[in-house]
Amino acid sequence: MASTFALILVLVTLVTGIIWACDKWIWAKHRAQKIADAQVAHGNKVDKTALAKASQAPGWIEQAKSIFPVIAVVLVLRSFVYEPFQIPSGSMMPTLLVGDFILVEKFAYGLKEPVNNTRLIPTGTPERGDVAVFKYPENPRVDYIKRIVGLPGDRIVYQDKQLYIKPACKGDDCPDFQPVPLTFRQGGEFSQMGIPLERYGEALIEPPHDILRNPLLPDRISMYYRQPGTALNEWVVPEGHYFALGDNRDNSTDSRFWGFVPEQNLVGKAVAIWISFEFERHADSWLPSWVPSDVRFSRVGAIH
Repeated sequence: MASTFALILVLVTLVTGIIWACDKWIWAKHRAQKIADAQVAHGNKVDKTALAKASQAPGWIEQAKSIFPVIAVVLVLRSFVYEPFQIPSGSMMPTLLVGDFILVEKFAYGLKEPVNNTRLIPTGTPERGDVAVFKYPENPRVDYIKRIVGLPGDRIVYQDKQLYIKPACKGDDCPDFQPVPLTFRQGGEFSQMGIPLERYGEALIEPPHDILRNPLLPDRISMYYRQPGTALNEWVVPEGHYFALGDNRDNSTDSRFWGFVPEQNLVGKAVAIWISFEFERHADSWLPSWVPSDVRFSRVGAIH
């Protein structure tokens, strides 16, 4: 859907831009020449109202000329600077909630052309802990948002709801697997299928970010993506790829289940929540489900 919209935006910009350029450098000159010829032919006595009417471009040209600057600015901003996204699911709770609208920095991981997401100019790569938007590897028409936990060359283990990372390095003094430190925050603020979730601070980066765990739901190891040459719950991140997890660890379809995020699939880095709506309502509410019930101003600006 996102790629289709980008293609439509590019085509509309291209068509309106061609019309704008043709009118500026070709058609407008032809109209001016016809008016000058008419003036000469009638001894410079043509009515001013008629002249003004004759000098006007057809309606479809005027519309294209008025649309082009606006649509061109939107294309540049959306493709190379910032793009808004809506959070549709709870896989990134508590960092991102359903109803959050976020800004994604498009130039964080390279300037890319908007249709095929091909990188034109390298400007940076993901860092561990980034909340990144990317094209879902199994269906690039769908945008996913997860946290980058594994960089190229890293060895990742996820066991008993604990994340272990052995960073990529060379030599004999490389550190062994280290559990990412967890600090219990609280329980019961969020729930899944009626089960209160536990909230932990995970020191993947400093300061730590919060994650959720379901204490009664076992790891779905049998469903994990199996990388040849590794254990069932272990992965080695290939060059040019990244390993991504949702912060809501037991309610997220992420790299544990479908593998790695190719570098070319990266869309950008989530940098801020610009508005957040609450859609949950009491059962007796007369409002339809798609109408927000409240604005969560306290969430504006937050992402970690």
